[in-house]
Amino acid sequence: MQVKKECVAMLLAGGQGTRLGALTRKVAKPAVPFGGKYRIIDFTLSNTINSDIDTIGVLTQYQPFDLNQYIGNGQPWDLDRLEGGAFVLPPYQKAKSGEWYKGTANAIYQNIDFVDRYSADYVLILSGDHIYKMDYNKMLQYHIAKGADCTIAVQNVPIEEASRFGIMNTDADDRIFEFEEKPKQPKSTKASMGIYIFTWAKLKKYLIEDEANKNSHNDFGKNIIPNMLNDGEKMYTYDFKGYWKDVGTISSLWEANMDILDVSSGINLSDADWKIYARNTAEPPHFVSAGAKISNSVVSEGCVVEGTIINSIISRGAKIKKGAIVQDSIVMPNAIVGEGATVNHSIVGWNANIEGGAKVGEYQEKAIAGEWQIAVVGPNVNVKAGDVVKAGAMLEEDN
Repeated sequence: MQVKKECVAMLLAGGQGTRLGALTRKVAKPAVPFGGKYRIIDFTLSNTINSDIDTIGVLTQYQPFDLNQYIGNGQPWDLDRLEGGAFVLPPYQKAKSGEWYKGTANAIYQNIDFVDRYSADYVLILSGDHIYKMDYNKMLQYHIAKGADCTIAVQNVPIEEASRFGIMNTDADDRIFEFEEKPKQPKSTKASMGIYIFTWAKLKKYLIEDEANKNSHNDFGKNIIPNMLNDGEKMYTYDFKGYWKDVGTISSLWEANMDILDVSSGINLSDADWKIYARNTAEPPHFVSAGAKISNSVVSEGCVVEGTIINSIISRGAKIKKGAIVQDSIVMPNAIVGEGATVNHSIVGWNANIEGGAKVGEYQEKAIAGEWQIAVVGPNVNVKAGDVVKAGAMLEEDN
């Protein structure tokens, strides 16, 4: 007999992440390395277990192998449970038919049996491509206290940026009466974070109805939420005031990594009360040679540093050779920056090799129209000695 769970989490991790270009050509976006020793998905998985929600379905689709292998049985996040735990849920063939996930709502619809298996009262819908620390249990208790059918986490954004988001318009009690998708003239600054809690019986009804509508996009933002609003369901916002960043672009991914180096950013990875867990290989301690210089940077295990590192994130197993300079950049696992090479405002993908004397990226004082011109050397790419990779360029591995 299956143990009942009050709340089951469903983590949408199947997106292609095309705006990350070379970094997601062969891996799903949630599996992209972050912060020296993590993957992007580690933050959502860690938030879930830290919030005492121990049953989570991870819905994968695009390039799932690396992500599936990384999650495994969920042990690094204490999600290897006899009852509950982490479950990878790819699309699958049923008795009569089978299909890819058509949208976010369809992905949950195809896994109705998984949620029902635990007789869940509530379902928490999450994304696998955000960097933040959040107690979902506090949001769940808020949802229950309000008697809500749906609660949407929001963060207040500057009014000049509100048109980039889905905006929730609410009354004095935070009940939602209108949803605007990227409005030209926003009426509020409450931006949806793409984190939802639904009362399961209510959501299940709307998922079934949505699937029956052949004209639907099968999407929460385009269909489920507007339909519930139109029907007058009880829908509330939950204000989140902590650090949160959607890392769906090269510029935002770079910014989030740089925020780790800024003590005032609000993202504290040293918080013993809210640890971010990850699956890590057994690497030796990093080694810094005589003559090497490191300033305001993160250097992970297994690294060998002989050059200069300034305000940068150096991931496990990377090598910074003698005379090399890495500044305001991210060097991903097992990448090599050769002798005399310079890397500035760049992302160097895993297993990439920057040969001696090459120049990657350029120093920038500020973003242009909100976007940094970050040079990207894709995974496994070799930059030849003396080559110049301009700001904003993206090099990809030949297929």
